[in-house]
Amino acid sequence: QVQLVESGGGLVQAGGSLRLSCAASGRTFSSWTMGWFRQAPGKEREFAAAIARSLTTTTYADSVKGRFTISRDNAKNTVYLQMSSLKPEDTAVYYCAASRTIYSRTYYYTRPENYDYWGQGTQVTVSS
Repeated sequence: QVQLVESGGGLVQAGGSLRLSCAASGRTFSSWTMGWFRQAPGKEREFAAAIARSLTTTTYADSVKGRFTISRDNAKNTVYLQMSSLKPEDTAVYYCAASRTIYSRTYYYTRPENYDYWGQGTQVTVSS
């Protein structure tokens, strides 16, 4: 059974930084594409960032590009989301997700339905 456990959320002032971590169980972590999604109250879950198993391919939502950085450590079965220059509109529950499927286009990794495993989420609150 695959488990994803997020940590690192919290309350931060606008302009501040946080680093989220997602620890995964399972021996095949290095073969998964990993993604971060977020969901604000009353809104749909939206894509934030993804990183391919190769570690060299990343993709970001326009809303976070230049402020967030996704990375992974396959030796530790962990994926990270470094968030900087945080804004109140970044407030949401952040979810880590894993996709076992290899898609030909990175677009598919921006869709939550293309992920197989999900964590329980960690709350990020940015105060103004």
